[in-house]
Amino acid sequence: MSQSSTCQSVIEVDGKRYRISSLRKLGERFDIQRLPYSMKILLENLMRNEDGVNITAREIEAVARWDASKEPDTEIAFTPARVILQDFTGVPCVVDLAAMRDAVVKLGGDATQINPVVPLELVIDHSVQVDVFGSADALEKNAQIEFERNKERYTFLRWGQKAFSNFRVVPPDTGIVHQVNLEYLSRVVMTGERNGELWAWPDTLFGTDSHTTMVNGLGILGWGVGGIEAEAAMLGQPSSMLIPQVVGVKLHGRLGEGVTATDLVLTVAQALRKLGVVGKFVEFFGDGLKHLPIADRATIGNMSPEYGATCAIFPIDAESLNYLRLSGRSEEHIRLIEAYAREQGLWHDDSAPQSEYSTILDLDLASVRPSMAGPKRPQDRVALEDVKQTSHAVIAALTAHRKPRDADVADFANEGGAVAIGNQANDIINGGVRVEHKGHQFSLYDGAVVIAAITSCTNTSNPAVMIGAGLLARNAAARGLKAKPWVKTSLAPGSKVVTDYLEKTNLLRELEKVGFYLVGYGCTTCIGNSGPLWHEISRGIGDGDLAVASVLSGNRNFEGRIHPEVKMNYLASPPLVVAYALAGTLDLDLTREPLGIGSDGKPVYLRDIWPSNQEIADSMRGAITPEMFKKTYGEVFNGDTRWNSLTPPNDAVYRWTDSTYIKNPPYFDGMTMALAAQADIHGARVLGLFGDSITTDHISPAGSIKKDSPAGRFLMGKGVEPKDFNSYGSRRGNDDVMVRGTFANIRIKNQLLDDVEGGYTLHVPSGEQMAIYDAAMKYKGDGTPLVVIAGKEYGTGSSRDWAAKGTLLLGVKAVIAESFERIHRSNLVGMGVLPLQFKDGENARSIGLDGKETYDISGLEGGKAKQVQITATAADGSKKQFTAKVLLLTPKEREFYQHGGILQYVLRQLAGHKAA
Repeated sequence: MSQSSTCQSVIEVDGKRYRISSLRKLGERFDIQRLPYSMKILLENLMRNEDGVNITAREIEAVARWDASKEPDTEIAFTPARVILQDFTGVPCVVDLAAMRDAVVKLGGDATQINPVVPLELVIDHSVQVDVFGSADALEKNAQIEFERNKERYTFLRWGQKAFSNFRVVPPDTGIVHQVNLEYLSRVVMTGERNGELWAWPDTLFGTDSHTTMVNGLGILGWGVGGIEAEAAMLGQPSSMLIPQVVGVKLHGRLGEGVTATDLVLTVAQALRKLGVVGKFVEFFGDGLKHLPIADRATIGNMSPEYGATCAIFPIDAESLNYLRLSGRSEEHIRLIEAYAREQGLWHDDSAPQSEYSTILDLDLASVRPSMAGPKRPQDRVALEDVKQTSHAVIAALTAHRKPRDADVADFANEGGAVAIGNQANDIINGGVRVEHKGHQFSLYDGAVVIAAITSCTNTSNPAVMIGAGLLARNAAARGLKAKPWVKTSLAPGSKVVTDYLEKTNLLRELEKVGFYLVGYGCTTCIGNSGPLWHEISRGIGDGDLAVASVLSGNRNFEGRIHPEVKMNYLASPPLVVAYALAGTLDLDLTREPLGIGSDGKPVYLRDIWPSNQEIADSMRGAITPEMFKKTYGEVFNGDTRWNSLTPPNDAVYRWTDSTYIKNPPYFDGMTMALAAQADIHGARVLGLFGDSITTDHISPAGSIKKDSPAGRFLMGKGVEPKDFNSYGSRRGNDDVMVRGTFANIRIKNQLLDDVEGGYTLHVPSGEQMAIYDAAMKYKGDGTPLVVIAGKEYGTGSSRDWAAKGTLLLGVKAVIAESFERIHRSNLVGMGVLPLQFKDGENARSIGLDGKETYDISGLEGGKAKQVQITATAADGSKKQFTAKVLLLTPKEREFYQHGGILQYVLRQLAGHKAA
């Protein structure tokens, strides 16, 4: 008998009876109490979804007997309760659903059979850019520009919103996906009917954004995945994962005066990076939890990717319920959450025993100090008092090879041009450029802060730091300070609740006084949508080859991410963002030197205007109410007049057009219900011969589209001018664009060519060097299958779905590598591409392969074989033979491969039900 059928019970809340998979009953056989919170969630997930095929009693027992010290080696199948998307990564998922509707009709089924089987929600937040700022009309103008740029994509999503059941879209200019998820979409405990009976189970999720982990702060287990994994989950397929190690972070004490949640998360990120938590779960416990509100916990969970953890979760406790009440959740559901958590041993209070952990990190909250992180990695924390000194070293390195400056900039200073505090005339001689802008004359120089952005759900979800920023702005304005004229300022909250409480406290107006106007509700600067700098500022940076900076309340600051002209990027709390806008430079010790001179002629120090913890708490009290959340989220799916002016046809099947944004992908072309045997591969050519550590960034299209690239030429052929190319990210719904950018990274090195970087290969039959896409199409025209050969750690990095999709569409049938990153291997299988692994100790070089041979892969047995024989035949007829392991690791993966991919598998299942 299965574990799940014998370990069920019923709880009753408000007269309703809910069946549950009972951890208490399983605890009669195993020591469940010792397990970390996150492992209990995994265990319940396996019990509830046990089917004897994907999930058996063996996997349940493996988690129940979890060994904290053991290195992960046991695979389990995790089934999330729901899936959440943002628009950049979500559009191709919805495109695939739409394509499946077309295909199921051709197979004799009904289009309405294709729907997500778990709740699917998409929040449009990645497309708004800070084009207009510093004015009261910035919000409206940016929204209009966003709509004009993305009308085709939005029309498609509007259709999807109406066409699919179990799918909801949060329209643009509403909020950021993770903040909307935290404040509204999260259930904590899910309910629904199973076999005619009402059930309750933990809320778990996958998201197509790495910072999905923000919701871990509310006790919800979830993390970011690639599009293929998300599509599998939304179609009801479990995801394979290794039983993880769990690192415990023991918190005690409380944060000190003037210390923010941002300072805390930057400290946590640095400590956990040093400890090493990549691929592990992180879980927080200890006395310090009682002093961390959910907003602070969510900030810590949000930055889980920055310290490398799969998730960073907190248990359910009284503070969780306080937040749910504040954010307008129903009392009935809150009572269910508490009852369920207590019954399942998921409730945390002072009496809860300490769980077992693989490692424990001790953190005294009182030891946290005001901090920033930069200039190019989020884990590189810098104490606030050290920012000036460390920035000098960074600037020295960035400018070491710069040509000497023209000394006439010193004349400008002598003539009365404005010089930011902290710099003398000799600094200007060495690094300054004269700029005139909007009636101001000043020197722009190394270390200048040219972008100051209150942005990102990491911090805008936290009322304490947002109100803190407003109070600091109020105090600064009262002393006559405002942002320096070269600083591009912006305020982009993650939800409209933020503006509601800022308006109620009159702090939105105070932020405007110092230059921070509302620019939009979306990710903006944090994801690189910072928009252009003023022309005069941009020209000054270029003329002087200046090393300038941004300061933002975001979660990522990688080189080149925030703005192409900005070489240094620092993460900071919203109050510090305001402070650096006032200072206008990194070349200032904010803990000792004045920010500026006040209207009374006296110096103004940061300590003079920084609000106390008590002042922040007093301002928050009564300013944030459940009614704000209920009002905002009561109309969250409605959209504005622009959104509602979109009128896609009310058809079950999408009417595809000649759009360069949205296109019906070819995955199902020629597909029938009959399952064709996966034949051996004969006469294949090598498209790419690569070394070690080829990442998904190397493979997947990303960034801007170059005019002379295959994608650029394609778009121009469609009448799209280069200025309207947009990015690969915005065109992920068009496979014609994306396939042309696959393997096109400017730093990738194909060993078929000597000393050539970029997306090129050798077309072996002709001996001609050409773009990888062009060669692939030439091979396709000749009916030649393709393979890719690589070294160790193939496919590391973000789980980008287009790294697998693009590989398939180029005509690659198999990838032969020394080793694979786990998720990318799974994604290749999901797209019907065969992953093969060299025998231990062997690789292309040791075997003597140069990639110019033809390849025959035999003995596949339709995907059932454990290994295959590979024969490489050189031009002179000589042969090299070797064996490779078939990395189809589970019965389900073999089924996916035999069907040509996971989407085809699901499609045949659904069409078969209709036929029956």
